[in-house]
Amino acid sequence: MTLAQQIDLSATTDITPDGDDYETVRRVIEMLTVEYQSQPSLETIASALRQSPTQLQKTFTRWAGLSPKAFLQAVTLDHAKRLLRQEDLPLLETSIELGLSGPGRLHDLFVTHEAMSPGEWKSKGMGLTIRYGFHPSPFGQALVMATDRGLAGLAFADAGGEKACYDDMACRWPNAEFAADQIATAPYAARVFDPGRWSQEEPLRVVLIGSDFQVRVWQSLLRIPLGRAVTYSDIAQQIGQPTASRAVGAAVGRNPISFVVPCHRALGKSGALTGYHWGLTRKRAMLGWEAGKV
Repeated sequence: MTLAQQIDLSATTDITPDGDDYETVRRVIEMLTVEYQSQPSLETIASALRQSPTQLQKTFTRWAGLSPKAFLQAVTLDHAKRLLRQEDLPLLETSIELGLSGPGRLHDLFVTHEAMSPGEWKSKGMGLTIRYGFHPSPFGQALVMATDRGLAGLAFADAGGEKACYDDMACRWPNAEFAADQIATAPYAARVFDPGRWSQEEPLRVVLIGSDFQVRVWQSLLRIPLGRAVTYSDIAQQIGQPTASRAVGAAVGRNPISFVVPCHRALGKSGALTGYHWGLTRKRAMLGWEAGKV
């Protein structure tokens, strides 16, 4: 029995609500189960049921044990497993079939990026000043690094792991000068994690510091739309090196600007959630967070 089926049964038998609440829960489950491909928002469902989103959220969560959004994700996951495993549908086609082919490019951030010259990269950051600061984010403490040209680094740390996180990032450019400056990095943290700040009129400037091969891989990641995922093989094909899947995986793992350059959307050949530099749990959280934005 799938998770969605278990939730459906619990919502209609063991903890059947009375009167109007029962009808509300039943209709929400029906809508999410039948119309999952359109990924209806809480506001859309509430409008259809002529209820306020807040009240609908409380009613459904109280009786079903999870939110409408979580139920929708469970339904979508059930269908994804069926399409990938039973019907052997390719990963990208699965995304389209599930209604996750949103037109957004990099969370609709409209990122504009440039790459450091090969010479600048080879100098390992010599002559470069990188300002850094830790800021709260939906995925734990975020280490934000920036140069005068734009966002250069974004990493994540669990409680107590801030120093290790900083050391991991700083060693990538050992000849750079690092300066703690939360005031300078705060605007980047505010923009990256606030969908209301994602704007084409004010694109987020990103600076990619890496080898030519790494930069090409990271640029390919930037082209993955919100709500979609690709395999390392797909990326290797896109950059014109179809046999370089393993090297692509290594470059993805070295991506210095996590989340913004969406390495979390790169999956293994089978569609499995392979390792993530900042933790597989965090990778799942990012994909789930994005699913709610499509």
